[in-house]
Amino acid sequence: MEKAKINASQLFVLMFLFGHGSAILIPLGVDAKQDAWLAVLLGMVGGLFMFLIYHRLYQYYPDTMPTEYMQKIIGKFFGKVLACVYIVYFLYLAARILRDFGEMLVTFSYQETPLFITNALLLLVIVYAVCNGIEVLARTGEFLFIIMYLFAIVGFVLLVISGVMDLNNLKPVLEEGMGRVLNTFFTQTWYVSFGEVIVFAMILPYVNRPKKVKMAGMSAIAIIGINLAIVMAVDITVLGVDIYTRSQFPLLSTIQSIEVAEFLERLDVFFMITLIIGGFIKVSIFFYAGVIGTSILFNVKEKAKLVYPLGVVVLFFSMIVASSISEHNYEGMRIIPLLMHLPLQIIIPVLLLLFAVIKNRKLRKGENNRRSG
Repeated sequence: MEKAKINASQLFVLMFLFGHGSAILIPLGVDAKQDAWLAVLLGMVGGLFMFLIYHRLYQYYPDTMPTEYMQKIIGKFFGKVLACVYIVYFLYLAARILRDFGEMLVTFSYQETPLFITNALLLLVIVYAVCNGIEVLARTGEFLFIIMYLFAIVGFVLLVISGVMDLNNLKPVLEEGMGRVLNTFFTQTWYVSFGEVIVFAMILPYVNRPKKVKMAGMSAIAIIGINLAIVMAVDITVLGVDIYTRSQFPLLSTIQSIEVAEFLERLDVFFMITLIIGGFIKVSIFFYAGVIGTSILFNVKEKAKLVYPLGVVVLFFSMIVASSISEHNYEGMRIIPLLMHLPLQIIIPVLLLLFAVIKNRKLRKGENNRRSG
């Protein structure tokens, strides 16, 4: 582990920025149509439940990285194999999210710039941040948190003033019952961004006051869920269900509709900054987890030796992960959740906790027997 410490409030800020990341960029919960916000709230409940699982594992092994305690729980060989799987998973998600933001910039602002150049420039900043360690990343997050919240409040006020919101677009609520909402929850919103907080299992050992971890994490997930539900509801009230379901980047389309007093318009540039802040933190956290996990697993004492080669790997994967933005979105919404997110975010952590409980009970029983003997 890196010799660094962060406090609980910094953990909260990192989780907050991470949770908004790409989730406010993509049409989250699109299958639930006008009930997308309900699917997001269900995702939040699922995220709270899963964080309790991750936190319980952390309590069993408070000073140990998941890539290490996996070996203690299921054995050295299988633990190392599983640790490698998670490292690849974190780096893969870093590449996918980097692609999301590269595509956004190319689509809206830099149409003549090759996607590779955009992704490379974004990744250079991320590599620099990760090289400086988790403490610097946490302090950067505290500063960016203020900017993001200010822009979010201003944006919401301007949308209300501009009169482009139509609450009728949210009706009828539960038109087809809970079935469609539950299906969206189990196939999308449980995983993005709530299940993705599993990456913070790699960050929790750095928190200087372990007793405050649970409150910080639960609060962050709850606020992320409420904010994302509001964002999805606002997008639908402005764009309508049809445009929302077809839009690649609904929030930017929503912001572009702002027009106040016929002169205050074209504010999407300012809010792209907000989106990039969330994307920067999200990619940085996934990339950091991949780097530090590799460093510990293969006993590389200087993580800087891994940052640049793994950065090249992430950049390469961001380019080949899909041939087009439509294919990229289809994979992210339809294939990846059930193929990767479900087993790695939910099934395996639950099984690890079950094995950890059994293992620790056996150890306690053995200790008690020795004492009584």
